[in-house]
Amino acid sequence: MPNHKSTEKSLRKSVKLRQRNVSAKSRIRTLIKKVRFSVEQKNLDASREMLRQAVSALDTAAKKHIIHPRNASRRKARLMRLVDRAAAQ
Repeated sequence: MPNHKSTEKSLRKSVKLRQRNVSAKSRIRTLIKKVRFSVEQKNLDASREMLRQAVSALDTAAKKHIIHPRNASRRKARLMRLVDRAAAQ
């Protein structure tokens, strides 16, 4: 347990931030899974809508430093390529 007031506050902050980060990362993973699933089911309209939501969530997470901006960019590129290839078939 912390011995100083400032470390007590720091502990409270870190717990809140961790919960926020875990929640955001979980949402991103869920949206990515939904995009991949809708592509597998060959449902192009749903996959484009899920892609839009996933890209938005990735951009938001990168902006808030939850994930690295390059990580977000790489994931978006892979998802977009997946959806584009599915649409081309």
